[in-house]
Amino acid sequence: MSERPPAVEIVDLVKTFDGGRTRAVDGATFSVAQGEFVAITGPSGCGKSTLLHLIAALERPDSGRIVVLGEEVTSRHDLSRYRARTVGLVFQLHNLLPNLTAVENVEVPMYETGLGMRQRRRRGLELLELVGLADKARRRPPELSGGERQRVAIARSLSNDPPILLADEPTGNLDSKAGRNVMEALEAIHHQHGLTIIMVTHDPNIAASADRIIRMLDGRMEEG
Repeated sequence: MSERPPAVEIVDLVKTFDGGRTRAVDGATFSVAQGEFVAITGPSGCGKSTLLHLIAALERPDSGRIVVLGEEVTSRHDLSRYRARTVGLVFQLHNLLPNLTAVENVEVPMYETGLGMRQRRRRGLELLELVGLADKARRRPPELSGGERQRVAIARSLSNDPPILLADEPTGNLDSKAGRNVMEALEAIHHQHGLTIIMVTHDPNIAASADRIIRMLDGRMEEG
């Protein structure tokens, strides 16, 4: 039986800004196995968030290859579907809709899937339970703490059952206790569901939760 392809494979990836004067990602090459939890860390401005945005197809690379589950992302035309079904995205800011309840926020990405209202609600409640917020399902974001809002955002990112989760500084705006709660939720998801997680963080204590740490410096990769 042949081995499964890596979840993500990056080959000689380059991304520049300012007309080519700034090389945010400079020949990055690495791979992430299916089911692996990888943290990308490094100083501010080293290119780690840009790299994650490239994997998420929020940015286009200047050159190089991004292969996700055996398919080259840079040659795909249905990038919105890729972002909706293949990768879940969690950012430093939760971006929840303040007028919706927690469970309604989790349901939002499901509207395009054809699931019925009851199916969406069941799935939303299951995901809130997964991140430890089943009792806050009817609360709106202004009624939740910062850490709780971020956990709702994690639940929302999983609503369409993506095989890969990309998290960009998911604890960056939180105090240490709330950040620990967020990381416990991510670790539980990783261990219970075998999800592939690529997380960007500047915090070495947060990075220590991962299976493997990759350090970036000036747009280049340095294995931890």
